[in-house]
Amino acid sequence: MAEKYKSKHGRASAGSVALKIIIPILIVALLGAGAFAAWNYIIKPAQDTEPTMESVPTIQPETATFETAPTHAPTEPPEPDYAAFASSYLNRMSLEDKICQMMIVSTKELTGVDGATEAGDTTKEKLGAYNVGGIVYFSDNIEDEQQLASLIKGTSSFASTPLFIAVDEEGGSIARVANAFNGFDKLNAMYTYKAEGTDTAKKNAVALAENIASYGFNLNFAPVADVWSIPENVSIGDRAYSDDYDEAATLVAAAVTGFEEGGVMTTLKHFPGQGTAIEDTELIPAHVDKSRDQLIAEELVPFKAGIDAGADMVMVGHIVVSALDDTLPATLSPKVVPDLLRGELGYDGVVISDSLEMGALDDYSTEQIVKGIFSADIDMFLMPDDIDDYIDTVETLIDSGDISEDDVNAKVLRVLTLKYRKGLLTIPSQGITEATEATEATEAAQTSAAN
Repeated sequence: MAEKYKSKHGRASAGSVALKIIIPILIVALLGAGAFAAWNYIIKPAQDTEPTMESVPTIQPETATFETAPTHAPTEPPEPDYAAFASSYLNRMSLEDKICQMMIVSTKELTGVDGATEAGDTTKEKLGAYNVGGIVYFSDNIEDEQQLASLIKGTSSFASTPLFIAVDEEGGSIARVANAFNGFDKLNAMYTYKAEGTDTAKKNAVALAENIASYGFNLNFAPVADVWSIPENVSIGDRAYSDDYDEAATLVAAAVTGFEEGGVMTTLKHFPGQGTAIEDTELIPAHVDKSRDQLIAEELVPFKAGIDAGADMVMVGHIVVSALDDTLPATLSPKVVPDLLRGELGYDGVVISDSLEMGALDDYSTEQIVKGIFSADIDMFLMPDDIDDYIDTVETLIDSGDISEDDVNAKVLRVLTLKYRKGLLTIPSQGITEATEATEATEAAQTSAAN
């Protein structure tokens, strides 16, 4: 049987044996591959919810870019158009009121009482008649702290247009408030602090300003921007901040900042610089014999620094500048302020004369002074000796055509704009929006026209 079987089928061939081995292996391999695919594409994704470091490609920081969400910084509302409000206020004023706004007067000039120490019925009556721009007080108006505060408060309450309440508080010998209070710890002359630099100049100005502001003053006729250039100069002397032009510039600028931080407006004086003069303007005009280029390179340097620091006013001295006008003092000259202050320095703020009661102007009539002030592009009369005389003279010169009401308006507009900017005249809250919209509409129209 076995033999029959072997004879019929014979011995198994090599090919048949190989097939018997390979086929099962292929089957197993195919089954394995199917299982692996099922694991990767069906079972594994459901289980592997967290990628491994090996399976996730690393992104270098420098190749990753991200879109940054836009940010919008808060914007401040535009500054009100103070000139527009001033113009509106100006349009409601009579000519006499406008002329009075050009004046800062003493109590003597307002009431006839020299050294008045209280604001009574006479002050009320006179301020009702004369809408002056401001009042200046001196040591003889001051008795004690309570009296001074009461005087200023009462005077201010009688004014129909808020007043500049002014004083000369420089430190040293020219310190009307400090000199009136016995025992007051007052500052020395500014010159004595020059080596201590800008920090002390600013600190001293803050102290002076805070002191006078506490009684109600809002305007200081300081700092002195003259430079003590020659020892013979006695009218300025150690009132100056320095005997060096550049040092004076840095100290004056610091003082302007300090006075403003202390709460009072500032006045640079005495333009265009009185430090090289030997005359005293309390008696006669001072003389400065420098070329225009020298003035720009020297005397004007502290004034420019003070203007750049934000000074509110510039006071013009009774100084004859021979290079520009060898006859008239700067307060009456059509050349000095228009050329140097308005032109060279580009200053468009309020300009005020030095006191018109000084001996330097004794040889000039009221008409000559008024004509001169207008031709000199000065905005305010300081201490005119007779208010009625000055009002009548301005009106007469307008009638004769020597000056125009537009000239008056331009000066008073600067005065009122400053009062709005410093908060003496207040803007109603609804008015701010209206003025802003009007200004924006005007600017848009101008832009459209230009395009």
